[in-house]
Amino acid sequence: MKHNFLRMGMMMAVAAVALTFTSCKDENNDSFNDEQAATVASRFVDHTVVPTYTQLASKTELLVTQLEALKANPTDAQMAAVCETFLDARAWWEKSEAFLFGAAGDFGIDPHIDSWPLDVNAFNTLMNSPAMIAALDAEDGDEVAGNNLGNALLGFHGIEYILFSNGQPRSASSLSDNELIYAVAVAGDLRNRCYQLEVSWAGDDAPQSHIDKLDALELPYTVGGSNLSYGDNMKNAGKAGSTYSSRIVALMAIVDGCRSIADEVGTSKIGAPHSGEDVNYIESPYSQKSIIDFYNNIISIKNAYMGGIEGDRAESQSLHQFVKDNDADLDARLTAAIENALVKIDAMPKPFVTNYTSSACAEAMEACAAVDEIFSEVNDMLTKL
Repeated sequence: MKHNFLRMGMMMAVAAVALTFTSCKDENNDSFNDEQAATVASRFVDHTVVPTYTQLASKTELLVTQLEALKANPTDAQMAAVCETFLDARAWWEKSEAFLFGAAGDFGIDPHIDSWPLDVNAFNTLMNSPAMIAALDAEDGDEVAGNNLGNALLGFHGIEYILFSNGQPRSASSLSDNELIYAVAVAGDLRNRCYQLEVSWAGDDAPQSHIDKLDALELPYTVGGSNLSYGDNMKNAGKAGSTYSSRIVALMAIVDGCRSIADEVGTSKIGAPHSGEDVNYIESPYSQKSIIDFYNNIISIKNAYMGGIEGDRAESQSLHQFVKDNDADLDARLTAAIENALVKIDAMPKPFVTNYTSSACAEAMEACAAVDEIFSEVNDMLTKL
């Protein structure tokens, strides 16, 4: 699928930076502050990545519980609660896409839980397979789903297809037993993979029950099979054992993550339908929340750059401050570009699925391109430190 190839290429590009960049710069350069770089990396892990994945794990856990209740007693009130939780979980996932490097890429979690479009033909075949429905309805249905359905039937968009139609929650009475069995099993697999993201970055600070679940499923959550979490790997950049050869390389990984999602939102998520390249390449078409997805992708960039998720920022310890201290004009242009991208995306007519030809989409694409281009200047600055 196009979505999977795009993400694979992005991960390879980010990995290439970490592997090829060498820290042979003059560390006595007055413009370089190694301790400040370490603080930025730690802040990014502890106040952007980990809390985002913690919320994502919590929301998907709740989604499973609510779907099980809906399956047992399908009511419109329960359906409304499920849809609200789904959209909450979806928002936290989209706010994580500036840091798809690391566990999300290494373990194939991103394409596993967020590939589109849904393979409707395969879905219909599944609904008419008593053996597979029975397997999904078993106690280990989450594991069956994860191991057997394939990315085109898994993750957010499979669940979205069950819950929404034309931008609205479906009525509980319209859901078949087989659809609910499928939704519970796929949501269980989604939860498991979100646990994997959380544990991979938080390490031993993650809930023990989440660690135990991953161990039972034999899902990996450390760097290269070591004992090192992805969070500690970044915080220990430049030290023995870390895959980051220097703290600057760690900061460059953050920058590349931001660049990648800015480019993807502009050129693919908005650009593919708007340009006519692929009018079916529309994310979240059933809930019609595409524009919210795009907006939250830019929020993920803002959180990564500004030193924490909304309500938990410390700009003095952020990448924003690091760039500002080295090139105030560059930082000013970048912060303005991020805000402009948010404004332009929010101004796109909703829903995107019926308005993707609007000229406002082209303006949003240009705004995303500007974010990518200015971040490339940040990378150039970092290579000179």
